[in-house]
Amino acid sequence: MSDPKSSVAVIGGGIVGLATALKLLEAQPGLNLVLLEKEAGVGRHQSTHNSGVLHAGLYYKPGSAKARLAVSGIKQMTRFCREHGVAHEICGKVVVATAPDEIPRLQTLLERGRANGLQGLQWLSPEALHEREPHCSGIAAVLVPEEGIVDYDAVCQTLQRLITEKGGTLLLSSPVLKIRQQGDLWQLHTPNAVVEASYIINCAGLRCDQIARAAGIPKPSRIIPFRGEYYKIRPERQHLVKHLIYPVPDPVFPFLGVHFTRLVHGGIEAGPNAVLALKREGYTKFSFSLPDAWSALTYPGLWRFAATHHRMCAQEILRSFSKTLFCQSLQRLVPEVCEADLTAGGAGVRAQAMNPGGDLLQDFEIIQDSRSLHLLNAPSPAATASLAIADEIVQRMGNTRQP
Repeated sequence: MSDPKSSVAVIGGGIVGLATALKLLEAQPGLNLVLLEKEAGVGRHQSTHNSGVLHAGLYYKPGSAKARLAVSGIKQMTRFCREHGVAHEICGKVVVATAPDEIPRLQTLLERGRANGLQGLQWLSPEALHEREPHCSGIAAVLVPEEGIVDYDAVCQTLQRLITEKGGTLLLSSPVLKIRQQGDLWQLHTPNAVVEASYIINCAGLRCDQIARAAGIPKPSRIIPFRGEYYKIRPERQHLVKHLIYPVPDPVFPFLGVHFTRLVHGGIEAGPNAVLALKREGYTKFSFSLPDAWSALTYPGLWRFAATHHRMCAQEILRSFSKTLFCQSLQRLVPEVCEADLTAGGAGVRAQAMNPGGDLLQDFEIIQDSRSLHLLNAPSPAATASLAIADEIVQRMGNTRQP
């Protein structure tokens, strides 16, 4: 980099890191910017190991960063996809109540969505739900017409191209192994080079807490990786699902629950569950990394979480190994689904921040000082909101960075 004293290094080539790099280059043409990604390609983890949904902001507490950035982010993302020819579809979603005790929570979701500025929300009777989803079982539902699906891999590839066109540098296969401060500069040690920059932005996703600690951030929240596993619906049975079909979240449980998702290039996914991953990039049941397992299992917060949610944890583990139990969960929404309809799908790992008390951080978390900024919790809807998160990062960076 020609002028490290006026340079920025973005750590992490997922969708948020890529969006941040692009927004910085748009805000400061000619900026000396480098993006470091540990994998051989961009968007290899959370960004593309997900259900590919464009989230409109229904679930999130009004006034929260998730609500604000999801609502603005889905607009930016759909516009970006239109402008750059990225496959996407605004297909709509139904959130379905299957038991009487879910009705008040569904009403709360409707109110929350309206407070967040979502347009076109509708309360559906069982008859109206059946018109839209003939095979779905529910006593009421909320239609979210603004939700959709997208090819996030194509989004990442497009962002990479635009960054390069605007003069940014991408260093792939470049994990940051060590961070040192040398005067006014950061030195980022990778296997192939030492990159110097005056400002660093940490968008490292599954590794963001490790990067933050290496940069001197005191006691950041710990990333506890939860793997979500999916099945796919056999082609001849995909007529059972027309929209995105989601359950009403149970506030006692920290995860949403299994649901049905249309894929933008065809097909239907069902899932995910949520089980502890013993490797931060562990996409199979038996993926294991001793350092990652040690980091999770020695964290007091995880044991407090497990004590609070022991029943849910046991159910999720059993469901991970039992196709029958997984199918039974899906049948709450679509009773006609049977085990024979399910084929092996993919998996994703959610980079979920947890505090020492065992609470999952519910909102995006950004920590910054005059020389660095760290995005320390960015699970769903971060992919949808990535361009809006990038705007937030650029604004915050401008408010603190010394000229």
